Formats: sequence, structure tokens, C-alpha cells
Amino acid sequence: MYAHERSSRPGQAFFPNPHGCPLSADAVQRRLSQHLVNAASTCPDLANKHVTVHTLRHTAAMRFLEAGIDAAVIALWLGHESQATTSIYLHADIAIKRKALERTRQPDTRAGEYQPADPLLTWLQSL
Repeated sequence: MYAHERSSRPGQAFFPNPHGCPLSADAVQRRLSQHLVNAASTCPDLANKHVTVHTLRHTAAMRFLEAGIDAAVIALWLGHESQATTSIYLHADIAIKRKALERTRQPDTRAGEYQPADPLLTWLQSL
């Protein structure tokens, strides 16, 4: 396990540079870019993707949300001082919204997606 291996080396940073100090944001992005090039050889679709450390952070937060982790816990994990910051960061995707609506559906209500009436037809019918 990395944490065990890391504890046997100098410095306090979890992901250290050669001197044991924390990696800079640029160094982390360079390493990610190198790994993306390697991964693209196996998964060519990655070559056309713009992947950043922020993308990975956002994706992890969304996966936590999809797994049912409370947004307040996700805010703590992300290091946000306010849950309001996290609510901007976490946008519920359509699958999460459908699941939430399905849990609140009345037993005698048929499942399905809401289809608003066509405004033009509604107007014509009102004439």
C-alpha cells in the first residue's frame, strides 16, 4: 500500500517531490499528462479528452454523490469551507435527479418522464 511505503521515506507530503516537499500543481499536472499519454495507447478516446487534476477531483466528487454520500461529507473531503461552494461544484446529473424523483413518486402514479405540454398547442386549444 502506498501510504505504508510513503511513511518509510523522508518528508511529510503524501505525494512528494524528490526533496520530500509537496508536489507543485504544475508537477502534478505534468505527471497526469504523462499518464494520459500512456493510457491513450490502451484507450484511444482519451487522446481527445481535456483531462486536468480538477477534472479528476470533480469526477471523484460526482461519484461520491452518485453513491449516496451526503454533500456535507463531500464538502469536507474537498476541503471547502462552505457547503455552498460544494453545491456549485456538484451538479446533479439526470440519473441522480431521476432516482430522487422515483423515490418520491406516489404509489398510484405511473412512472415516466414529465413531458410538458407544447406551448403552441396549449395556446391553440385555449382559443
